[in-house]
Amino acid sequence: MAELSVLSEIDRARFLVRSNNTLTDTLTEGGSRSIHEWFEEQVRQTPDRVAVVFDREQLTYQQLNRRANQLAHHLKTLGVEPETLVGICIERSVTMVVALLAVLKAGGAYVPFDPSYPIDRLTYMLADSRVRLLLTTASLRTKNSVLSQVWEGYPIVELDRLSESLESLSQHNPDSGIEFHHLAYVLYTSGSTGKPKGVMMEHGGLANLINWHLRCRITGAKTLQFAPLSFDISFHEIFSTWCSGGTLVLVSEEQRRNPDELFQVISKQGIEKLYLPFTALQQLARVATRMSLPTQIREVMTAGEQLKILPNIAQFFEQIGATLHNHYGATECQDVTAFTLPEAIEEWETLPPIGRAIDNIQIYLLDDRQQPVPQGNPGELYVGGAGIARGYLNRPDLTRERFIANPFGEGRLYKTGDLARTLLDGNLQHLGRADRQVKLRGFRIELGEIEGLLAQHPTVQESAVILREDVPDLKRLVAYIIPSSETKTTDLELTLSDYLRDRLPEYMVPTVFAFLDRMPLTPSGKLDRQNLPVPKRSLGLVNAKRVLPRTETERQIARVWQQVLRLDEIGVDLHFFEVGGTSLLLLHVYEQLTAIFGDRLNAIATLFQYPTIETLAQHFDGELPRSQIIPLGSFCGHRAFSAARHQRQLRQSHRDRQIDHSKI
Repeated sequence: MAELSVLSEIDRARFLVRSNNTLTDTLTEGGSRSIHEWFEEQVRQTPDRVAVVFDREQLTYQQLNRRANQLAHHLKTLGVEPETLVGICIERSVTMVVALLAVLKAGGAYVPFDPSYPIDRLTYMLADSRVRLLLTTASLRTKNSVLSQVWEGYPIVELDRLSESLESLSQHNPDSGIEFHHLAYVLYTSGSTGKPKGVMMEHGGLANLINWHLRCRITGAKTLQFAPLSFDISFHEIFSTWCSGGTLVLVSEEQRRNPDELFQVISKQGIEKLYLPFTALQQLARVATRMSLPTQIREVMTAGEQLKILPNIAQFFEQIGATLHNHYGATECQDVTAFTLPEAIEEWETLPPIGRAIDNIQIYLLDDRQQPVPQGNPGELYVGGAGIARGYLNRPDLTRERFIANPFGEGRLYKTGDLARTLLDGNLQHLGRADRQVKLRGFRIELGEIEGLLAQHPTVQESAVILREDVPDLKRLVAYIIPSSETKTTDLELTLSDYLRDRLPEYMVPTVFAFLDRMPLTPSGKLDRQNLPVPKRSLGLVNAKRVLPRTETERQIARVWQQVLRLDEIGVDLHFFEVGGTSLLLLHVYEQLTAIFGDRLNAIATLFQYPTIETLAQHFDGELPRSQIIPLGSFCGHRAFSAARHQRQLRQSHRDRQIDHSKI
């Protein structure tokens, strides 16, 4: 019975052929040019147009091309050729995008290394990728001495010390020898086995994406470069702009993470085009409701997580009059579907569909037997065609598992792990994950990677990690732990939190730890994740030896924190971002505290400088020593608005207070 098809031959043909009638000749319209050769053609057309802006520095297309060419010629002398992997670890700057372009021009494939990642993660990525060279700057190595330890033994090129020697090199376009089947980049994404995995993307798939973009989206626009290089959207932002004669506007890490400053940059720079994850779009919309700055935004694209049309987002688009596109994709396939929301905002659905396949992409919704499901029925989403990756670096087993032979035609299909269904109008509606991969704040997370690290800790007997949303729009990673010793849960929570923060990016560290005597099981003896208990509304760190509010100012701030973070109690010495706070929730806190304290809270940056109830209250009451103020420049690290060293100092301060209390 299970092998019987519920589809007639006519329906089967409609789902397999008509819905995937996306073949175009866009890939051949420009000949066999790769992305950087397409950019070089744009240089010939608009040599004096501004190509990139960062702060007070800018380069025209001709200047950018010459600088990238000189670096590319240098890289070729160092052995870079097609399929050579070149690491890039550079802070956001013009130098960063010059390096990226130069690697492609030399024929290599770039591998981004975020300097804010923990040592263990960077060490693993370097060892796994075995990059030929690592491009960085001497200033970054001086600023972050930890990186020098990670990079020891790897060939390093410090770009800020090469400027004079590069001036004598040729400014002409090098012959890269690149064809569509060669690698363009390797991006590391969360892995289910406890280790990140490198996704290998070829030039052909990226050329198909940019071709479609230039055909279906506005071109020649002033575009914000928001995503980090380690996020696949950054390639889309950069080259859809440069291949159409637009201007790419970079922002600093501090501006990127501060919604108020980001909105001001968008307004002052006259940004016309944005590509943002939903969370960032939501933050921007909230800022726009209280800042009457004019904008020139014409088009906004969003991807990375489910788009929700909340009242503030609808109001934002009524205010700016821009077009909103909902895209869907993954690191393994970039953007593969798109949906343009109607011009009339009142017609927008709360959860818009993800649309239809773009040019030369095939989408299949299949059941467990990899057979098509009827219209309206949920199925797992498989992607085929020109846009899928080559596979995973050094992971042939996982590549075979996730990139399967196409049972309906030529080529391969990528098994996304996402569920979707086809609506009556032919658009796709996203229904969530089929496996244990989740999305939080725009980041894709393999829960197994977190569990794999917890399993290695000697105090953990058993663990499970899930994403919970017990309160609407408040998603939290919760780690359930069965301890293997009699360690106090408060001490163990601090230990495990520190342990994970030293090994994972901030967005992958659980904000809640729940300690259990046993895990719930299904009748078959498997872990019953659906019945893991709702964690208590108070935090483990607060339950023991907590410092409760003592002054009226502290109590007023604490009430706001408790309401926003959905907590019954909160310690005045706890850091906002370490108890579940996010940049979006910080906006809620800012708005409520502004209504209470007025001019005493004159900017959202104040909350970054005083991230605990205790220090913020002392600031309001004029009692805080200047030595305890955290400089704004410290918030350019990878953890939400907070550099790693300040978080460690805060945790150590918390431990010291516990010791002091124990002596009393």
